[in-house]
Amino acid sequence: MSARRNTTTPPRSCYKCNTITIVLTCTLASPVLAATGEIFELPVSTVTARMEQEDPKSLPISLSVISGDQLRTQRLDTLESALRNTAGVNVNSSGGPNDFNVLVRGVGSLYQMSMDDSSVAFNIDGVPVASRSLGFGTLDIDRIEVLKGPQGTMSGAIGQAGAVNITTRQPTRELEGYVRGEVGQEGQFLSEGAIGGPISDNLSGRLAVRRAGYDSWIDNDRNNDPITQPRNEAYRASLLWDLNDETQVLFSAERQKTERATNSLVLRPYGSDPSLDLTPGLFDDNYKTTERYTVKVDHDFANSRLTSTTATSTADFEGLIAYDSKLMGALYGTPSEYWVVDTSFERSWSQDLHLSSLPDSETFWIAGLAASRNERSYDTPRNTYGTDSARFRDFTTTTYAGYGEVTFPLSERLKLTTGYRHSWDRKTYDGQYINGASAVDDSRQLTDHYGTGRVALSYALTPQTNVYVQLARGYKSGGFNDYASQVSDSEPYKAAVSRAAELGFKSETEDRRGSLNGALFYTRVHDDHLLGYNAATFATNAFNADTRTRGAELEGTWHFDHGLTLAASATYLDAKITSAVHGIQAGDIAAGNRTPDVPRWSGNFNINWQHPLGTFSSLGETTLNTSLNYRLVGERAADPQNHFNLDNYEKLDLRAGLESRFGEVYAFADNLLNQTYDTYGFYSEPVAYGAPARRRTLGVGYTYQF
Repeated sequence: MSARRNTTTPPRSCYKCNTITIVLTCTLASPVLAATGEIFELPVSTVTARMEQEDPKSLPISLSVISGDQLRTQRLDTLESALRNTAGVNVNSSGGPNDFNVLVRGVGSLYQMSMDDSSVAFNIDGVPVASRSLGFGTLDIDRIEVLKGPQGTMSGAIGQAGAVNITTRQPTRELEGYVRGEVGQEGQFLSEGAIGGPISDNLSGRLAVRRAGYDSWIDNDRNNDPITQPRNEAYRASLLWDLNDETQVLFSAERQKTERATNSLVLRPYGSDPSLDLTPGLFDDNYKTTERYTVKVDHDFANSRLTSTTATSTADFEGLIAYDSKLMGALYGTPSEYWVVDTSFERSWSQDLHLSSLPDSETFWIAGLAASRNERSYDTPRNTYGTDSARFRDFTTTTYAGYGEVTFPLSERLKLTTGYRHSWDRKTYDGQYINGASAVDDSRQLTDHYGTGRVALSYALTPQTNVYVQLARGYKSGGFNDYASQVSDSEPYKAAVSRAAELGFKSETEDRRGSLNGALFYTRVHDDHLLGYNAATFATNAFNADTRTRGAELEGTWHFDHGLTLAASATYLDAKITSAVHGIQAGDIAAGNRTPDVPRWSGNFNINWQHPLGTFSSLGETTLNTSLNYRLVGERAADPQNHFNLDNYEKLDLRAGLESRFGEVYAFADNLLNQTYDTYGFYSEPVAYGAPARRRTLGVGYTYQF
């Protein structure tokens, strides 16, 4: 009989992902040990990236891990906010629930062209999801793992720049849960809770719910109220069925819905109080709803483990995007409101089946097959002037792949890792473009097959320090422009190919109080993706450009006595566009331009302190919990043409709470320095516009865990 986990621990399946991940236990010190002030040794660090426990130092993969405790104490309540706080990651977003572009180490689409054009793979419990889901909440999350550099062995064409793996909390064999509530300035509120535990001798369950919202920090000049009041609600349920000692089945279902969220297109400079001149209630019908259903089966043989993950998901979206009279006046000399409605519906199905070695095997190996199908529409049914320029576009993507990876020792200290994946894609597109009383139909298709993967060596300098070198090939499929406004805009764009090299080290102290990881990296991308947009004609075209990125990262954590933990990171990026591109409506791109949204310097510094205050008769043992997080982002180009730069900014967040046997009451301050910084920028001659971030917000909250 093969070895099984202890049933009192979280299920093995909660640690599995479809992409290669490493879990470094660089989290906050244990509250019990911290409160006593004793000298302590942290538990042994392990990784469960490849479906078995391994020493993270021995694997040549660079990553950052955000634990569930960090999400809570730093109040990273959306995936976007968590990624903005991660070393080497940059996010371009104008605020809507369907508009995100993520770059990892300066690599990513220069401007996304479609919903399947993602340089970064996103996986929730091993199920691939679109990057358009970044606006949703981090409900009941165990951890978020951000892998850096091409992840082609497991992720294929959607892991060219990196991968983000979200692991939710799974059912356990003990009753546990929590409740949490917050209220803050400008209508900010949050209420959530989760409960899980045994249902029968071989069945466990967990249920989590959340409702949250806020008032937009951008006012409407017509009534001096916020332009919109977004709301988000989320539900997740999961069941874990232990069939026998060798077999587990995990069922999970999730639904999230966002209402009244919208893109913010504000004329720069914003001033101290950003505002728009729009018809009140214009965004009341905006919504996005996603649903996901997953069945995961694990079965252990004598010398291997078989895992099957089957999932289906849907995403339904409708969003009105508006140009207010101030922006229209600056662009065209006519101060009149203009808006356009976009709708999309996406249905996806995926299946992954793989066989892997068991934990503690001397040689790790994995071999698998994957298949997926995505059917989606992206339509523009109407705008301010009616339906005379409506556009209807349907897309399908079918992908099959086979993959494998192996790590084996060449000597006592030297290990070789090599992995390869081969994928086959078929994409179709059907469009209809309305021009007054006439309609023009357009249909196209493309097929492609390609290989991605990695080869690496890791060497143990000491039992606590490893160095590694890695070469990897990434790929990002070609496709069709979601935003085409006429037949000529729908020509397929090319696939992008990347080649990356990385030299890094991972080190920790013998008692595991401290860790220090660093890397030097270089990536070259051929035919990266770029969307050309003309604000005067609203025409969009697809272009390709070459890029080059080189840089360095350093991350460290130290657990002191008496509950004090310090964590810091610094990233240097030199990212450039290396080929000239002509014919873009917004202006030509010169070779040597900086890659947009990528600062040369960025960094994080976090202090977490858990200080015992003593025992009080009514409260019992009490603890002061304090978390201070500082984020520095340097100046970066706003667009590929480098028309202007977005200023550097500093963001300081503070949370301080008093914990007792009745739970924790806390106060928080977001953006304590009260800076108005940009989340994206765009230039259309002769003006620049963008999206300002929320300024300082104060509030209070309560949480209770059982």
